[in-house]
Amino acid sequence: MNACDRSYEAMTVAAMRDLAATAAYLEAVVELEAAVHSRAAGPFVRAHDIGHELVVGQWALIPHFAKSAKLPYQTNNARSEELASKASYRQPWQRGQRCIIPAMSFDEPCWETGRNVWWQFQLSDGAPWGLADLWNTWIEPATGEVLESYTMLTINADEHPLMRRMHKPDPKKPATAQDKRSVIPIEVSNVDCWLTGSVEEASSPLRLAPENIFAAKPFEVPPLGGANVIAQQALW
Repeated sequence: MNACDRSYEAMTVAAMRDLAATAAYLEAVVELEAAVHSRAAGPFVRAHDIGHELVVGQWALIPHFAKSAKLPYQTNNARSEELASKASYRQPWQRGQRCIIPAMSFDEPCWETGRNVWWQFQLSDGAPWGLADLWNTWIEPATGEVLESYTMLTINADEHPLMRRMHKPDPKKPATAQDKRSVIPIEVSNVDCWLTGSVEEASSPLRLAPENIFAAKPFEVPPLGGANVIAQQALW
């Protein structure tokens, strides 16, 4: 069960400017205000020689061994417990290619009513999320085009009072072994550790966020082909 496999809301331009000014996250600002869906273009922040840089890439990591950017499998989410063993993520993890998604909210499906009801998750204080990710740079063999991409990390949430309620349960599995997933917020105090620390140091912030920082509620979402997606495509 993937976490956040539909969309998340990228930060507005104004919020990115505020974040750059107050927390030194960003070195540049792009025009990105629409929802970001899997395989669409979205912003992420990574370490740079002079601090941090904002990069735009595909939300679905293209591994180094890929023959094509159009993958036959999903790489928008990666289980944090498997980063050292999974072929698609092992090299970026070992090389320290860690990044952060700046997002105002993210979406998850809740099946408690017996049908899919989408919930939106924001931080209770209104600040943007900084979600843990890995990035990779892939070069198209035929053209030499350089493509940036990233994957959103998840962690087991079977025991989290809020996140374990999300996603469709498997009736064949007990409640404590559903492998419900959650995104992993990186606290501001852990940003440098996550972006530039050793593998051992970067493993420390990979944990579930406390329930009280979430502002979560059901909401109506437009279809994937709706106005938000069209607006996003027009930006790139």
